[in-house]
Amino acid sequence: MRVLAGVLLGSSVALAALTLLRLRARREQSWHSSLPVFKLKNANGMEVHVSVFGAAILKIMVPDKKGSRADVVLGYNTVEEYETATPCTYFGVIVGRVANRIANARFTLNGVEYPLLANDGTNTLHGGLKGLHKRVWEGRLVRGEDFEAVQLHYTSPEGEEGFSGTLHVSVTYRLDLYDNRLTTSIVATTDEATPVNIAQHSYFNLGGHTTGGSSSGSGSGGGMSILGHRLRLHGADHFTPVSPALVPSGEVAPVAGTPFDFTAAAAAAPEAAGAEGGGVALLPAHTIGSRIEQVPGAAPGGYDHNYVLFGMGPQARVLTKNGMASEKPKLAATLVDPVSGRAMDLLTTAPGVQFYSGNFLDGSVTGKYGVKYGKHAGLCLETQGFPNAVNEPNFPTVVLQPQDTYHHDIVYRFYNV
Repeated sequence: MRVLAGVLLGSSVALAALTLLRLRARREQSWHSSLPVFKLKNANGMEVHVSVFGAAILKIMVPDKKGSRADVVLGYNTVEEYETATPCTYFGVIVGRVANRIANARFTLNGVEYPLLANDGTNTLHGGLKGLHKRVWEGRLVRGEDFEAVQLHYTSPEGEEGFSGTLHVSVTYRLDLYDNRLTTSIVATTDEATPVNIAQHSYFNLGGHTTGGSSSGSGSGGGMSILGHRLRLHGADHFTPVSPALVPSGEVAPVAGTPFDFTAAAAAAPEAAGAEGGGVALLPAHTIGSRIEQVPGAAPGGYDHNYVLFGMGPQARVLTKNGMASEKPKLAATLVDPVSGRAMDLLTTAPGVQFYSGNFLDGSVTGKYGVKYGKHAGLCLETQGFPNAVNEPNFPTVVLQPQDTYHHDIVYRFYNV
């Protein structure tokens, strides 16, 4: 009996010790690791990874002209870094309720002033400190005959980050099975009038995200930046000039004769399908770096400006409906990396696109695989309503009414030239 009791006692101690170790392990393990990551793949080798945290695109793998695949978006190794990284880079996340800047962190709607949290100097940026990019979404994987998709949903309660109304938001990422086309559909409804301007905030480097930085511990990031990429903004013959705080002045100005003009094309590319999926597209005339030193503004310089799409110019306010320029996506931008041969067409229903050349990346941010992202390591093409539109009567309205539906479509189509 004594022997048996000793065995039982020893077993109990061992079990208690094992349980304690498991509990410690659980406490030490971040809760972020339990969040699902959805992986979409198609027949051409394209692959897209999506997290429920921030509805973030974590990875986009696409082949170059030699068939070699690379991850063409910047990001982090772990989901936890998307929440805790300082400064907040917004790599790949959905931003809102109101993307971009709201001047002086406040707006007035129906005679009521709504104070917001200032997280960008005196302004509110990308929906506040805990906007849609810092929320955990519900998600599920959907498969069809010719696509794979991730459907995500989040309900933003009334008063969250200071905004009016309860907002129901859904985001669907759909990857075509036989075409390297990723479609993002953002739909939102509200029970009370509220500003809504939701954007996808991926940073692209078509040479591969590792080419825009250096390995961890090897310096401040000095790889191949996006300055050699060629960019064309279709029909973007006007833009919205900004103050030193990067808030639009309210003016809608022509780009002709300025370093903001990316409307020109240079050469034909038979492989490029263009907006309607056929024919010949024209390659962009300008590299991003060719005139970037001429862009006015305070340090760190570079592009961080909203462009008015589809030739709408100063008439954009009267040509948009429910915050959108069209019901179906139209060609807004063409981006080409001459080195790898990778190219991307961007199509959208939105009236504007924020072209951001990664100016604030300075090598202090460590991303995937220990890469330190240097200045201009990636660029953003954020299709959107105009920044600070809720305070600017000259801009297309971004106020969503209860009887209406916000519907923003974005298409990234990848190919080689």
